[in-house]
Amino acid sequence: MASTQLTASSTGSWTGVCTLAAATFGVVTTEMLPVGLLTSLARTLHVSVGTAGLTLTLPGLVAAVAAPLLPVAVRRADRRTVLCALLLLLAAANLLAALAPAFPVLLAARLLVGVCIGGVWAVAAGLGARLVPGPGAGRATAVVFSGIAVASVFGVPAGTLLGAVAGWRWAFAAMAGLALVVAARLAAVLPPLPAEDAVRLGVFPRLLRVARVRWLLVTVVLLVTGHFAAYTYVRPVLQRTPGTGPGLVSALLLGYGLAGVAGNFAGGALAARDPRRALRLISGALGAVVLFLVPAAASTAASGALLLLWGLAYGGVSVSAQRALSAAVPEAPEAVSALFAGVFNAAIALGAFAGGRLADGPGPTAVLVTGAVLAGLAALAPDGRTAGAATRA
Repeated sequence: MASTQLTASSTGSWTGVCTLAAATFGVVTTEMLPVGLLTSLARTLHVSVGTAGLTLTLPGLVAAVAAPLLPVAVRRADRRTVLCALLLLLAAANLLAALAPAFPVLLAARLLVGVCIGGVWAVAAGLGARLVPGPGAGRATAVVFSGIAVASVFGVPAGTLLGAVAGWRWAFAAMAGLALVVAARLAAVLPPLPAEDAVRLGVFPRLLRVARVRWLLVTVVLLVTGHFAAYTYVRPVLQRTPGTGPGLVSALLLGYGLAGVAGNFAGGALAARDPRRALRLISGALGAVVLFLVPAAASTAASGALLLLWGLAYGGVSVSAQRALSAAVPEAPEAVSALFAGVFNAAIALGAFAGGRLADGPGPTAVLVTGAVLAGLAALAPDGRTAGAATRA
């Protein structure tokens, strides 16, 4: 009887983990959806492609603020309730985006998306280990973060395809429906998840006094800013290659996403042994791949192969960085997850904004070179390994 109950409990825990992955899939797909829709969105709402990139910059900025503040605001609330409320808000935001009559209304909808992104990231990142404690905690965390990679595989390409067939508004409407389904599923399968340690604003300055945390966050800022400076405008980068139409771009983005799923679990395996080293290897590989895309402009085959390697490298970023930060301050898991989510999303916004200015100015080559240089600097950033032990939060 005890064995049967344990099996049922274990199965239910993994069902909850997979549902959390669906939630991260939903918010990341919504966040990244404009990447595949920028051209049509800009044309319909009469703005430049660089200006349309604000639909990615704005939610990133809002998420950067919401990620550390939301856990403080709901510090005593059950995490299941918080996640369900955030998914319902995500559904409303996507519906508003689908119906937006003008660009400012779309930006307002994307502001609400930013709140959802920051909140879900901050709360869900550490729940895998709570649902599956012990030896399975690392794998559970990788599964939760796999929603990010799967968003690249199915979310962005599917949204791009739906946008091409039916119009970009239907892509946002589809995400509204998905958010409602995930909210209902979270309410059904997650157990009560009361807050373990109330997060207060004062914890964040203390975390930043830990040298390892500071340098890991610097690495994240450089790497993620570089990635999104280039990736946000990957469609015009790919379309400069002769004969690369919308259908082929969607296929290439699908390949990127598939490679990202593999990279998520490969990065998780590397991070289980040495997360800081994994993050350095990922940074160096990503910088090299993005730089090689510059001379590959004339070849569809070379560009496609490099895009697959790009996806493989970037797929391991989130899980490796999360594991490294959690290892640096194991006594404050939700607080460090919130700080990580805030910094990560600020870097997304910075990268998208910088890439937009470069895309509207010097062009795709400058976008790629900037992304490669920043990723290379991330690989060279120190990790504070020596000083970190002496300055614990």
